[in-house]
Amino acid sequence: MAKQTQQPQRLQRELGVFGATMMGLGSIVGTGVFVSIAIATGVTGASVVLAVMMGAGVAVFNGLSSAQLAANHPVSGGTYEYGYEYLNPWLGFAAGWMYLLAKSASAATAALGFAGYLLNAVGSNSAAWAVPLAFGVVAVVTGLVLSGIRRSNIVNIAIVSITIGTLAFFVMSGLPSAATNANANFQNFFDGGVTGLLNAAALMFVAYTGYGRIATLGEEVQAPRTTIPRAIIITLVFTMMLYILVAAVAIASTGADFLANTTEGAAAPLEIVAATFDVPGSALILAVGAITAMLGVLLNLILGLSRVLLAMGRRADMPPATARLNESGTTPTVAVVVMGTVVAGLTLLGDVNVTWSFSAVAVLLYYSLTNLSALQLTEEERLFPRWVSIAGLVTCFFLTFWVSTQIYLVVLGLLAVGLAAKVLMNRIFATDT
Repeated sequence: MAKQTQQPQRLQRELGVFGATMMGLGSIVGTGVFVSIAIATGVTGASVVLAVMMGAGVAVFNGLSSAQLAANHPVSGGTYEYGYEYLNPWLGFAAGWMYLLAKSASAATAALGFAGYLLNAVGSNSAAWAVPLAFGVVAVVTGLVLSGIRRSNIVNIAIVSITIGTLAFFVMSGLPSAATNANANFQNFFDGGVTGLLNAAALMFVAYTGYGRIATLGEEVQAPRTTIPRAIIITLVFTMMLYILVAAVAIASTGADFLANTTEGAAAPLEIVAATFDVPGSALILAVGAITAMLGVLLNLILGLSRVLLAMGRRADMPPATARLNESGTTPTVAVVVMGTVVAGLTLLGDVNVTWSFSAVAVLLYYSLTNLSALQLTEEERLFPRWVSIAGLVTCFFLTFWVSTQIYLVVLGLLAVGLAAKVLMNRIFATDT
């Protein structure tokens, strides 16, 4: 059935290279560094440092594919739009649907994580406050996103600066201990074996995928053909170096077993590691970093989710009302409110367990479609060699084999529900030209 052909409203271009890079960093430097490094350590031991590098390598291939797609097709929606443009509507929808599912859960987890870290920092043992705090912070952040990308960007820069500052403090404070204990703590480097290493690499790849937020916000980036590739490359290089330093210092100073066991505690793993450093206030400073990191992730996820919903509304895969912009053309108001409400509702479940394996499968499939789309670019459109996208596609497929089969069944079931919803939405909202 044909869709409406009227030109949709477009968002204003507000972000330069610095702003886009900071949005990417705000999306990445969160759960990935404060929690998932410890989770991956539990899978592979001290070789998590190598897994961090491998995850970064896969992210680079996928990031470059995203960059050239966004440079040629700079609209809101990311791989949802690329799938429609370069593959077919069903694959495009699959990417958008999986993104909404996985990232809504991640946003709720970030909100609950913020509440838990804040309560822990103030010395409160009352778990009853966690859900109200999480719900409240989602409402506040949703209000901020409603105010427009410019104000959101300013707040994001402040949040990211604090977070990165605390991680730099962690590295510098831990160096003395790391230098003393490194030989002992890195002796059994490959305890997790090849299987553990590859599983950890898949988990760590997910920890880098916030760079995709830059592509998702492509409609709001100035000079997208140059700004988006530069911002994604800067974001990935900086994040990789930061993750490697943090993982190496954490393991060298306390050991892989200690770091892996920190995920069983109520506090952020890096906070527990910092408490062992001979520097007063280390744990509190890392707690502040974890709090701001969760805020940054939540802010950027609601931004990204609303832009994907906006794109889906434009194509009648979701109610067209979600494609409406405010009068100044800076915010998809309905989409922001809808996604903020969904995330807030999920926080009421009160479950702080990060479904990391589900996210891994969803994200790997999402970026497989990104690479497939990039392979359809013409030579004139292409910014990077064709082998980059082939490498991204192959590594994504390869890493999916190291995730539980049960997770695949859940993902496929949810995808089937989404495709049925697409048929229904198209029948209700699509109209003949």
